[in-house]
Amino acid sequence: MQGPQITVIGECVADALLESSTAPTGELALRVLPGGGPANTAVALGRLGTAVRFLGRLSDDTFGRLFRARLTESQVDVRDCPLAAEPSTLAVAELDGRGSATWSFHAEGAADWQWTAAELDAVDLAGTACLHAGSLTLIRAPGAAVVEDFLVRAATGATVSLDPNVRPQLVPPADYRARLTRWCEAADILRVSEEDLEVLRPGTPPERACDEWHAAGARLVVVTRGERGALVSLDGERAELPGVPVRVADTVAAGDAFTAGLLHHLGARGLLGGRLTDLTLADAVAAAELGTRVAALTCSVPGPNPPWAHQLGGLATTPVL
Repeated sequence: MQGPQITVIGECVADALLESSTAPTGELALRVLPGGGPANTAVALGRLGTAVRFLGRLSDDTFGRLFRARLTESQVDVRDCPLAAEPSTLAVAELDGRGSATWSFHAEGAADWQWTAAELDAVDLAGTACLHAGSLTLIRAPGAAVVEDFLVRAATGATVSLDPNVRPQLVPPADYRARLTRWCEAADILRVSEEDLEVLRPGTPPERACDEWHAAGARLVVVTRGERGALVSLDGERAELPGVPVRVADTVAAGDAFTAGLLHHLGARGLLGGRLTDLTLADAVAAAELGTRVAALTCSVPGPNPPWAHQLGGLATTPVL
């Protein structure tokens, strides 16, 4: 492991993907993989070589044991994860012809959203240079308010990174819009996808949205555009990155992997641990370039399976499909 520790807080989700093999008539064959946006980011960070700790309420069920094993095998510290009595969250993916996923969630009463103040008050942030948070844990009751308070506490000594990973199937878009400004007050880094942008700021040019989020407090904003790369905005100074050509298996966890590559680069260069006051646009672009490579490699294999550090040079040169 290298660089300062990054702490990731969020959910683990059992991702159920339709198997390509034919099931008997009237049945579906599903392959269940450990996923969830924040957990995917933690796994990718661990595989890249970053010292990373995951904070998630891991259920004591079959899926919860699967999550814990995957995180541990990917060099993620899970010692501060509460063992939860509630069930794990299940998400079922339907893939289109380009490998893009549409999700349906089975999440009511799940362990991920039940954070208490006592659980998070017990977490020591002294060794954390960056706290990354995201997805439904940020917004689903009853734990969301407790997680927001945790972000504010972390911001006094650590860089805060956010990925809303908007899920309008579960949370009304108006709820995200109402909370995003408050999140940006605590955040230094905000990563959104083009799909998130359209939900959060419908019809708004990405540059204008970036400026709104800068004004709210987020110094670095990155809008990821899939195969078309990313827009990097640092206090309004901007650059556009091209996508990395890759033969796509599916796009599951691509955004999570991008965030991991971005944070890994910043941490390895000693740029995490405060308000990013020493960050330059060139630094941000270099971090985003690694993010696009990690995301592309994740897209080249089925499911949420980010690469290990030694695989970063193994990117195929076949066109994007």
